[in-house]
Formats: sequence, structure tokens, C-alpha cells
Amino acid sequence: MRAMVFSGVGTPLREIELEQPAPGEGQVRLRVHTCGLCRTDLHIVDGELGEPKLPLVLGHQIVATVSELGPGANRFELGERLGVPWLGWTCGACRYCLAGRENLCDNARFTGYTIDGGFAEETVADERFCFRLPETYTDLQAAPLLCAGLIGYRALRLAGDAERLGLYGFGAAAHIVCQVAVSEGRRVFAFTRPGDESSQAFALSLGAEWAGSSLEQPPEPLDAAIIFAPVGALVPAALAAVAKGAGVVCAGIHMSEIPAFPYELLWGERVVRSVANLTRQDGEEFMAIAHRMPLRTEVEAFPLSEANDALSRLRSGAVKGAVALSGLASGG
Repeated sequence: MRAMVFSGVGTPLREIELEQPAPGEGQVRLRVHTCGLCRTDLHIVDGELGEPKLPLVLGHQIVATVSELGPGANRFELGERLGVPWLGWTCGACRYCLAGRENLCDNARFTGYTIDGGFAEETVADERFCFRLPETYTDLQAAPLLCAGLIGYRALRLAGDAERLGLYGFGAAAHIVCQVAVSEGRRVFAFTRPGDESSQAFALSLGAEWAGSSLEQPPEPLDAAIIFAPVGALVPAALAAVAKGAGVVCAGIHMSEIPAFPYELLWGERVVRSVANLTRQDGEEFMAIAHRMPLRTEVEAFPLSEANDALSRLRSGAVKGAVALSGLASGG
């Protein structure tokens, strides 16, 4: 099979031929049709997330169909379409797993990081961590649901019942979360890079009440803010924008250094917290929402061989919505 393989920081992904993967106990072999790109992929390539499996097949927003069942695999049928997310395996035995917090598992394995992912024509996955996808979405439209959607959904839930919600960084996750929040009756305030009028217009088209620069203050205090951009300086900016008793949720797996800020920004029982990974329950709940709404996902598509160009496009910050590799396997 063809795959784009990462060998280490400072080297581009290489297109090579790999042996067809064989499913192990409880696994399914999947024919990959589409795989979304995520800022986490950039963090891995740029060396900001340490100790990835090397060599590595990146990609953790996989839309695929089942082509082979491994021993003991019985959740899905051959030919069924599935989604594979970031969380690829948990031990089920550590204190976090036993407490229902598998997203914090001490021994977790992650798709496209510690196990091979979807920048390839085929892959294998633990069937317990795969999701059925709503049939109303094409492969390309479904890909962003598997990380941008899932992590965004978890971040939204950790933001509580905030009516006035700020979204910092209006990319793949925010453009999905905005729609969910608006459907719940929340008022969304979108913050973008200074001068990014295109993203601001995009946010307004998806139901945001206000859109402006991350350097601006919103027209009124926020009840919560979610930071999707990996920029530490946005933490004090968001704290300055939220009301007393409000929370700031940092939704990325990596963020640049958070600068020092005066205690008065935190005072008033404001809270700063992070989001780590996802749980299977998050996935099931969010896919039910995606089935009901449905959500509009904007996706720029690239062929597998142009994965490096797709990563560069994502890094540029000029993407409207999400980026994905499409048509990876025939019939995809």
C-alpha cells in the first residue's frame, strides 16, 4: 500500500510502499478513503510533541470502510463505514480508566502518534475505539468531525452553560463548535488573527453574533471562552474578556508559552483549564448531534501524494475550515 511516512523533525513526509497491515486481536483492517489534517499533525512534524513512534504514518481523522476483521472483532461488518479518532487504545486498568476518565489514561495510545494513522491507503484500528458515522455526510465532510468536532465538543461541554461564548481561533474546530453552540441557543463571539476579515465573515455566516480581532475586547463580557489557537498570549487576552466566575478552556494539545499576567485577570473566581484528548462517550454523543443537525463542514482536499503541501497550507493559517487528504483508496 502507499503511505506518507514521517521519519523525524526537519524532514518532509515521504511517499513509500508499505506492507499491507494485518489486523490483530479485536482489530479491523480499514480501507482509508479520507483522512483529515489537524494542527496536532503540525505539532508532531515540528517537534513540539515529543517521542512519536518513528517512522510514523500520521493522521487521526480517518474515514474508512472495513476490509478485514481480526480475531475476535465483531462490532462491525465488512464494508461498513467507520471513523477512527485520536484516542486509539486505553488500558482499562489505571485509576483514570476505572474512574471513567479514559482520556487521561496513563498508558493510552494515539492514532497517528504512537500508532500508525491514516495518511495511507490502509490502516488497522481497535474496533472498540471506532465510531459509526452519520450517513448524511460524505467522506470528506465527515473527516473533521473526528477531531475538530470531537475535541471542540468536549471543550464546549467543559465551558459549561455559558450563554456568551468566545471562540479564539476560527479554524476547523471553531467552525463546527460555533454551529453546535448556536443550535443550543448560545451567543457566539469569534476572535481571529488581526486583519483576517475572511475568517470573521465566515464566523458570522455560521451564526456568530460578533467577529473581530483577538486583540479586541468583545462588546460585552463573556461567560466562557475556548481557545483553539495554540498561542499562549491568548490566555490573558481571554481572561480579560470574560466576566467574573467565567472559565477559559484551552482546547489544544500544545500551546506556546503563556506570558505572565496580573493576578487581577484571574481574580473573581475565573478559571483556566485544559482539554485532554477525548472519551468514547464524547464520540457517541457528538455523532448523535452531527446526525441530528446536520453540521456544515468546510474542507479543502488534497491527494495523498500532496500531504506536505496540505500541511503547509494548514500551517499558513489561511484555511477556511479544515484540510483533508481525499481519495486515498480507490472508490473513496
